[in-house]
Amino acid sequence: MATREQIQAVVLSALIEINQQAPPHKHFAVSEQTALFGIGGALDSLGLVNLIVEIEQRLEDELGVALVLADERAMAQKNSPFRNVPALVDYVLARIQEQAHD
Repeated sequence: MATREQIQAVVLSALIEINQQAPPHKHFAVSEQTALFGIGGALDSLGLVNLIVEIEQRLEDELGVALVLADERAMAQKNSPFRNVPALVDYVLARIQEQAHD
């Protein structure tokens, strides 16, 4: 099963890739605490969609995990799992753990 560190590495590498693809005036600092979406977030809605697709692809390629991250479960969360890097890593880890128990 994937570890939190592996998932965080996937999220950060995907975030770096998305950041590099953005125009220079939209670049932002990438760290383990980066705010992603919402108030103070680095990404607009298109950037968030691109990040989610990139993460899903990397999870499958690098860790052999097939997940759909942007579904009704994510939207039903009281606090968005897409608000910052730690929340997203926790959400991905929880989804992987749930999938392992199904």
